Amino acid sequence: MIPPRFEYVKPGDVTEAVRVLGESEEAKVLAGGQSLMPLLRFRLAYPDVVVDLGGLDELRGIRDEGPSLWIGAMTTHYEVVRDPLVEAHCALLAQATGTVADPAVRHRGTLGGSLSHADPAGDLPAVALTLDAEFLVTGPGGQRSIPAAEFFVDYLTTALEPDDVLTAVRIPKWDGWSFHYEKFTRTAQSWAIVGVAAAVRRGDGEIAEARVGLTNMGSTPVRAHGVESAMAGVPAQAEALHDASAGADAETEPPSDVNGQADYRRHLARVLTGRALAKAAGV
Repeated sequence: MIPPRFEYVKPGDVTEAVRVLGESEEAKVLAGGQSLMPLLRFRLAYPDVVVDLGGLDELRGIRDEGPSLWIGAMTTHYEVVRDPLVEAHCALLAQATGTVADPAVRHRGTLGGSLSHADPAGDLPAVALTLDAEFLVTGPGGQRSIPAAEFFVDYLTTALEPDDVLTAVRIPKWDGWSFHYEKFTRTAQSWAIVGVAAAVRRGDGEIAEARVGLTNMGSTPVRAHGVESAMAGVPAQAEALHDASAGADAETEPPSDVNGQADYRRHLARVLTGRALAKAAGV
């Protein structure tokens, strides 16, 4: 199909991008294009201006900032998966990113674009929530940061204002923790019917701490706080971890659609949470 007519702008810096966005009520940001371009082709989006961030090298790269990693919003999925800093300090992000779509999409799609799209069936929002990511944003009033717990507002909706640009994501280092991302899909390249981001810290043969984020179990990513509390002191044994995951769906409002009804997703959340925690714990 043919997309609607729009003006195309390729700004020279973030300040120009913010200015152009502020001059239009219907502007859209183009990052990797893996979400926006299909919307344009099917005429599900009607922007009057498309602001292409592809020329802004300042929004690319990964660097060590001591207690955290800085990841530019225009860093591609492929770069995230292969980066040694990500693998060493927050491997959950690399694991989940490696399951996104297919190699072609991972070479073009960007971390910032995926997170800003805020699809609850996307893999990375739940990971950002689990890892306490911080979103660095530039708008007309300057720079500010938004914690992951406040960034995802509703279905395909974030705390970004229309004239904001997500410039980077800052993720704390999770040294001493182990991770696993588990998801269930109809086909290898499909969106997750349910996904689970699990992080555990072991001590003396038991789980000292655990964090669990759920994909596609509501209009935004969800932290399974009940499971996290239940995991403290549980023996690092597969059966015990599965038993402690029985309430994984307690704080969720899963959708019903062609891929599965809400009760089916609740069942998947319980099963996949136990599986993800067991794999993260190495049992």
